[in-house]
Amino acid sequence: MAPVIRVANLSKVYRTVRRKAGLAGALKTLFRPEYLEVRAVDGITFQLAPGEFVGFLGPNGAGKTTTLKMLSGLLLPSAGSVQVLGYDPWKRADDFRRSISLVMGQKNQLWWDLPARDSLELNREIYGIPADRWTRLVGEMTERLEVGHRMEVQVRELSLGERMKFELIASLLHEPRVLFLDEPTIGVDVVSQQRIREFLREVNRRNNTTVLLTSHNMNDIKGLADRVLLISHGKLVHDGPLASLVSRWSGFKHLRLTAARDLAREELERYGEVLDLEGPSASLKIPHEKAAALAGELLARLPVADISIEDPPIEDVIAEVFREQGPPT
Repeated sequence: MAPVIRVANLSKVYRTVRRKAGLAGALKTLFRPEYLEVRAVDGITFQLAPGEFVGFLGPNGAGKTTTLKMLSGLLLPSAGSVQVLGYDPWKRADDFRRSISLVMGQKNQLWWDLPARDSLELNREIYGIPADRWTRLVGEMTERLEVGHRMEVQVRELSLGERMKFELIASLLHEPRVLFLDEPTIGVDVVSQQRIREFLREVNRRNNTTVLLTSHNMNDIKGLADRVLLISHGKLVHDGPLASLVSRWSGFKHLRLTAARDLAREELERYGEVLDLEGPSASLKIPHEKAAALAGELLARLPVADISIEDPPIEDVIAEVFREQGPPT
C-alpha cells in the first residue's frame, strides 16, 4: 500500500540577524549585519501509511510545529522533499487542500463573535458540502462530542473544551483523508480531553483517516498513537512503537515495594535512587540490567510483603532522551 505521506531529508533553516546591545551595537547591526542560521528541522525522513495514527513528540522548539506547517503547505522547506497524498504541499492545489486539515490548539478558525453554528455553516459553503450531508455530519459529531446544545452560543462564550470540540468539528466537516493535530487538548479539562481522544480514535478507525498528532500530554499519545516519531533539535531520533521507545532509551526500571514495617531511606539507598518513601511503601529507580538481582536481594534482606518491577513512565523516558541529546549545537 502506497504511503500517504512521504518525507525525505526534510529541513527548514531560518536566517536571523544577530542583534547587539547598545547604540553602537545597533548601528553596527544596521550597517554590517551578522546572520545566524537556525535549523528548525534538520534532515528528517519518515513515511505514513493510510489510516496510521502517529504521535509526534519533542520538547518546545524541537521542530514539531514547523514540520506540520511544511506538511500542510504553510511553509516552504529549505531542503528535502515532501509529498502528501501525491501532492507537493506548498503548491496548495485545491484538491490537496480539500483532502487535509490542520488543527492547532492555540489558533482559532472559528469566528469569535458569532455562534458556533455560523462558523460551521461558513465551512459548508467553503467546501461546497451539500446541506443534507452537512446536517448529518454536524448532528453526528456534535452528539458524539456532547456540544449540540451549544451550537447557538457565541464562540467567545464557550469553554476552552467546547471551543476545541467545535474546532475539531469544523476541521472534519469536509472529511479529510489526512489530519494534522498540533496540541489539540492543550489547556482542556480532563473530561473533555478523554472525550476528544475517544472522538479522534473513532474518526481514525471509521474513516481510515491518517493522523499525525503533536502533544505534550502523554495520555494523548498513549491513548491514540500506534507509532511514535521523536524529534530533538530538529533531528528525528526515534521512529517506532511506543513500547520500543521505552526499551531503546530507558536504562532504568521502577521498583515498588511494600514491607511489613516502616522503611528507612538509608536502608534503601544502597539499592537505587529513592523516588518515593512513605512508611512501609517505597519506589526506587534501579538500573535495568540489575532489576532482577536487586529485587532478589531486597526480598532476602527486608520483610517484603509486595514487590513489583515496572517500566518507567513514558514522560521520564522522553526526558532521559532529551538529556542524552544535550543542548543544540
